[in-house]
Amino acid sequence: MTTFDNRKDAAEKKFAHDAELQFKATARRNKLLGLWVAEKLGKTGEAAEAYAKEVVKADFEEAGDEDVFRKVHADLAAASAGISDHVIRRTMEELMAKAIAEIKAGA
Repeated sequence: MTTFDNRKDAAEKKFAHDAELQFKATARRNKLLGLWVAEKLGKTGEAAEAYAKEVVKADFEEAGDEDVFRKVHADLAAASAGISDHVIRRTMEELMAKAIAEIKAGA
């Protein structure tokens, strides 16, 4: 193989690896977010875990984070939890950073 082919293969592998890590981090963030919202909604145990799974599934509606945001926002609003859009988005960012750190640490 030529050097160009080697670089191309390496770039393709890196892209695939990065995409897989991003997917895993997003799924983990969504689970953590679901557990956070479940707590705000007064759910515990199996009910909290089930809600977290609903949040993870909500991410498959469309590309990006807006589908997840809409779900948790609507659920919090329906429960009159009094949590602002800013707090939800900030929590999503913080939990993404936590999810990435956990994945990098092998947790």
